[in-house]
Amino acid sequence: MNDSKVFKYLRKIGVFGIVIRVFLAWFAIAFLIYPNVNLLVSLFYKNGEFSTEVFGKVLNSARAMRSLYNSFILAFTLIVTVNIVGILLVLFTEYFDLKGSKILRAGYMTTLIYGGIVLATGYKFVYGSNGLLTRGLVTIFPDLNQNWFVGYPAVVFIMTFALTSNHIIFLTNAVRGLDNQLIEAAQNMGESSWNIFRKIVMPILKPSIFAITILTFLTGLGALSAPLVVGGVDFQTINPMIVTFANIPYSREIAAFLAIILGIATMILLAIMSRIEKGGTYISIAKTKTRFVKQKIHSKPLNLLMHVAAYGTWLIYVVPIVLVVLFSFSDSRAILSGNLSLDSLTIANYQTLFVSRRAFRPYMVSVTYSIAASVLVALLAVFVSKIIHKNTGKFSKALEYSMLIPWLLPSTLIALGLLMAYDRPRALLGNNALLGTTYMLLMGYIIIKIPFSIRIIKSAFFSLEDSLEESAQCMGASAFYTLRRVIMPIILPTVLAVIVLNFNSLLSDYDLTVFLFHPLYEPLGIVIKAASEETASLNAVAMSFVYSVILMIISATALFLTQSDWANKRRKA
Repeated sequence: MNDSKVFKYLRKIGVFGIVIRVFLAWFAIAFLIYPNVNLLVSLFYKNGEFSTEVFGKVLNSARAMRSLYNSFILAFTLIVTVNIVGILLVLFTEYFDLKGSKILRAGYMTTLIYGGIVLATGYKFVYGSNGLLTRGLVTIFPDLNQNWFVGYPAVVFIMTFALTSNHIIFLTNAVRGLDNQLIEAAQNMGESSWNIFRKIVMPILKPSIFAITILTFLTGLGALSAPLVVGGVDFQTINPMIVTFANIPYSREIAAFLAIILGIATMILLAIMSRIEKGGTYISIAKTKTRFVKQKIHSKPLNLLMHVAAYGTWLIYVVPIVLVVLFSFSDSRAILSGNLSLDSLTIANYQTLFVSRRAFRPYMVSVTYSIAASVLVALLAVFVSKIIHKNTGKFSKALEYSMLIPWLLPSTLIALGLLMAYDRPRALLGNNALLGTTYMLLMGYIIIKIPFSIRIIKSAFFSLEDSLEESAQCMGASAFYTLRRVIMPIILPTVLAVIVLNFNSLLSDYDLTVFLFHPLYEPLGIVIKAASEETASLNAVAMSFVYSVILMIISATALFLTQSDWANKRRKA
């Protein structure tokens, strides 16, 4: 690009465009590129020379090698268990004509409002050594080991039922999109229900199942909450070990190397998933597709078995949530004994939340961080999407690729990159360590949410008519005015949805928060995790129930505002 073209380009984008591009370039270099490059350099270059010392440290660390083994074992196990349970859930609610399918679906969807560290602690409260189910079993079987819900089986159990949300979201749409003419044609030809499902339905669902399988494997490989809460000393995966090693200065290199292994595995699997998405997908050749009709189970024994299995699974999903809600209204005596009664019900725990400054602080810390990060990341995503929407220049391409970096990296690697690049917050903001830590945690939240936000908001730009922007420019409107008064009102529903979804997911974040939070201002994820420890006080446990209930209410409200039929109608309007 010669000088005249550069001048014309700068004149076209205006002062505001120049400032935004300089800011985005700084953000990409300072927080997406430099921390990761610095991490690699610090690991493999010592005193100006290439070094493989970190390989020896990892190979000589029995805990590190064991965590790698456990992570891959867990990931491969979840591929089987999550797919079996997830596919069954979709069959129960969408494929077979079962009684109360809407009730079943509501129970299965609870993982959308009840996940992460909150879900893991909830399951521990039911099945752990002091859990309600364990106490009940001990009264029946006095010799039962109260620590039975720990280690590999416990982690697999929790994550199997926690990760079926992808099936509920994606596989449900695939089943609803089935062409009923194909099913009827096969039935008229005398095919059995099993052969219809195996030969017709499964090939159509296969692309979605493959994509979900890759996502499940990635989640299992990077598991943190469940292994940390119920894994015990014998079953710790990569991420819990990264958290442990990252807190020890001389072991931080081992933590970084483990995170890099996790990142490489993530990149490989995302590449495989991308290839699958580009592969062939079965499409009905019928000119007019008929709406899929749920299949009736004509065999009475099989019909009874399916109903028992469906509602038995439903109880596994619903019981922990119901108990968490009930015990959030219980006094300390009931929580300690595990006995619910009308006399023990109270609203004192909720009063404490709004009366006690100490109890309210974690909630306000998380809300403040989440709101700030969600709004800032949405604004960044709007600016980035606007630049890369039509422009095909080198800057827009470089910007787009740099913003995809967090998509390829686990949150632990992102956090370690920030820690090792800006080890002491005062290096950024003078001697105010609290302000520096706050700044780093906020930037960490923005980084982990930027690819998702750009992907959603960029799609909204494709709904814009080119004539609107062109007309504004012809009337002399500046780029900033056009963005503010013409573009933003049109894409605002999508931007608000992104803000709500990001806010919802950041409220109880633990994976990144555990690396970057300040001890004086603990967010909810840290507080809820601490309440799951055996040494936690009854007041801390009671307040964790209250925090969990409020988080579920906020999550459910967010889903209603962004994903419900009402929300879809509002967006269309």
